[in-house]
Order: sequence, then structure tokens, then C-alpha cells
Amino acid sequence: MKKLAVLGMGVCIALAFSSCKSSESAYKKAYEKAKQQELAEPQTTAPAEEVAPVVTAPVEVKVVESAPAGMRQEKVTVVSGGTSLKTFSVVCGAYSVKANAEGVKQALVNEGYTAMVVYNAERNLYRVVIGTFDDRASAENLRDSFKAKHPSNDDFQKAWLLYSVN
Repeated sequence: MKKLAVLGMGVCIALAFSSCKSSESAYKKAYEKAKQQELAEPQTTAPAEEVAPVVTAPVEVKVVESAPAGMRQEKVTVVSGGTSLKTFSVVCGAYSVKANAEGVKQALVNEGYTAMVVYNAERNLYRVVIGTFDDRASAENLRDSFKAKHPSNDDFQKAWLLYSVN
């Protein structure tokens, strides 16, 4: 029985190899035909034209205020927990589902933080903000103390500063 199976597989393999067409592909044939046509056409080169120098007008440079180093600048709107953001805010989490952000906010409010949820429409993310300040040093102090208070929470260890321009 095994001999018959091996013989059958051998016949199938032999048929598979014998049914193959030539090893040249249609792409290769088309490429060679195009090359022959290209060589058959006379090569003419256009005379070089004299190019006049281009004179450009002065460009007005606009300085756009960007976030200071180590911060992100995003356009966000307050969803819950507050009325407005100050210049520097501490963000401790980002969620695509509003209910998840609200749950984290509530847990942080229970811990004593003045947490709020803000929405970034460009990225479609809800950010949880634990504090907002007019000066950078206060925001950095809150971020650092927050990380120190939650050393085992990897998400909270990624807390960062948000720079808002009104």
C-alpha cells in the first residue's frame, strides 16, 4: 500500500513539472520587447535651453509659540471636573473611552486631587488632569510627587506636563 502511495505522489510530481510552461515570464518578455522598441527608435536630444535665474521675494517668517522642552502642547476642552485649564497642567492618563477617564478621575478625587477630564478632539482621547497651574515649577512638583505616591502604577509613572496656550 505504501509503495502505491509513493508511486502516486511521484506521478503527481512528474505531471506538475511537465505541465509548466517555459521558464520565461510574461513580464520578462514584455520588458525585452519594450527595450527593443526603445533601441529601434532614433535617439534625439533636445537642444539645451538657456534658463533665466529665478528671483524670489522675501519670505515672511511667523514664529509660532510651541511647548517648552519636556512638555506637550495640545488643544483640549474641559469635559468634567473643572471650568478651565491654566498654562501648565499635569496629565496622568489618556483614554479613548470617556467612562474609563471618568472612573480614574473619580478615584483621584477620592484621593484628594482636583482631577478633571479634558478632551483632545484631534486625537480622540480623554485626558485625566490632576492639577493645573500658572507656573511650571508647581506643575513639575505635583507631577513628581504624584509619581512618588504611585510607584507601582506604570500608567501613573508616565504622567506628563501639558502646556496650554489660550
